[in-house]
Amino acid sequence: MDINNWHSESEYDQWLRLPVSGPRPSARYKHAAAVVDEKLYISGGSRNGRYLSDIQVFDLRSLAWSALKLKMETDADKVEENKLQEDFPATSGHNMINWGNKLLILGGHSKNSFDVVAVRAIDLETHHCGVIKTSGKVPVARGGQSVTLVGSRLIMFGGEDRSRHLLNDVHVLDLDTMTWDVVEATQTPPAPRFDHTAAVHAERYLLIFGGCSHSIFFNDLHILDLQTMEWSQPQIQGDLVIPRAGHAGTTIDENWYIVGGGDNKSGTPETLLFNMSKLGWSVLTSVKERDPLASEGLSVCSAFVNGEKHLVAFGGYNGRYNNEVFVMKPKPTHSTRPKIFQSPAAAAAAASVTAAYALAKSEKLEFIETEDSNFEGVKENNPVQDFSIEINAIREENKVLESLVADVKAENSRVREKIDDINGTYAELSKELHSVQGQLVVERSRCSKLEAQIAELQKMLETSQSIEDEVQQLRRQKSMVDRNMEMAAAQTQGSGGVWRWIAGTPNT
Repeated sequence: MDINNWHSESEYDQWLRLPVSGPRPSARYKHAAAVVDEKLYISGGSRNGRYLSDIQVFDLRSLAWSALKLKMETDADKVEENKLQEDFPATSGHNMINWGNKLLILGGHSKNSFDVVAVRAIDLETHHCGVIKTSGKVPVARGGQSVTLVGSRLIMFGGEDRSRHLLNDVHVLDLDTMTWDVVEATQTPPAPRFDHTAAVHAERYLLIFGGCSHSIFFNDLHILDLQTMEWSQPQIQGDLVIPRAGHAGTTIDENWYIVGGGDNKSGTPETLLFNMSKLGWSVLTSVKERDPLASEGLSVCSAFVNGEKHLVAFGGYNGRYNNEVFVMKPKPTHSTRPKIFQSPAAAAAAASVTAAYALAKSEKLEFIETEDSNFEGVKENNPVQDFSIEINAIREENKVLESLVADVKAENSRVREKIDDINGTYAELSKELHSVQGQLVVERSRCSKLEAQIAELQKMLETSQSIEDEVQQLRRQKSMVDRNMEMAAAQTQGSGGVWRWIAGTPNT
């Protein structure tokens, strides 16, 4: 494979294992990952029961790994005063979110866990890293939760706290004010769980899929309306998906791609596609049972490489720890207008506006004050952002939407033809219906006549029965008369024989 031209060798909807130039990072699972400017960033994770603390970067152009050296807060006095200010901790089950030119890292399990969720930020320009001070109703420390970026807010759901207590609460972090709030949602929420996935659709709907408790693995899907704050569990179409946890997910347009996961016995080999507008599952592709992509605790991100969108997967555990990098080029989908949520054009426009808004607002993030002058520079120097990637993404969206419009017009033409055919068929059926109705009237008249004849025959049968009874009675009377006459004749014959005997008349 040509390292500089790997993207041209990839096929739609098929995973491709990338060759790696140089050394690789430690194999791991339950790490956090994000893609920024054609680079995959990996943070922490777990291996053989040991938490990892490194930050690794994979260049999707050169296919080479490198370690990111962070510039941490070193004021020992402040570390003692504020326990949240420490070196970047070894963490597992945490989340990484790209916000402008920064990576935000939230939650997770570590040996030196805190009572509440800590938010750290890595400046990708200066490589400075520090803890961001937050206020409000800060959620309890946890791992295995989901964190989703919606506009300028982070939505956190579920997870498992330090006491292994399962959670199903919803918390919101406003990135403009760095203030936490708890959501009091109505209707039935998902069961408490961890190691699930979450996605947002149309900047309004938060989707939660899968995960597990301490004994049950889930395959249910729940939706939280972020405007009404109501939970729902809609009817889902398409293929039946098996329960799983430790899977990874990422969205491209209205499609949600789910990779890997398992049930602590075996990994899940299929890559799923969930259409968030039509609420339907489908299996995109499958791998072998022991393939690194059939792992728990892997990561998957979306990346824009060489003008095309890709899925990028890394790590996981399926009996052995993995450190392979896989990519997939999803086939562009030209779907019709969504049935439930807003149109793809509106969703794409909202996503583009949100991305630009995130870039504009990200510079408002402020680290905790420190005596390190280099770290202070993170707040004051705002580098000029390169919007070429966003512009290319919008152009790509425009091409997809133009193709979508053409497909809709063609579909409308086909629908009109079908309507004309249906109208013609309806006219013919109407004529047949009238003919059948006329035949039914005739048959009803014949039935009425037959019913009258049957009634007459019944009367005749009743009359014939009475006649037969009379005949039987007459026969009995005749029989009695015949017997009487025979008896009388016998008596008469007996009397004449005696007188002949007296008179001496011989019998002849």
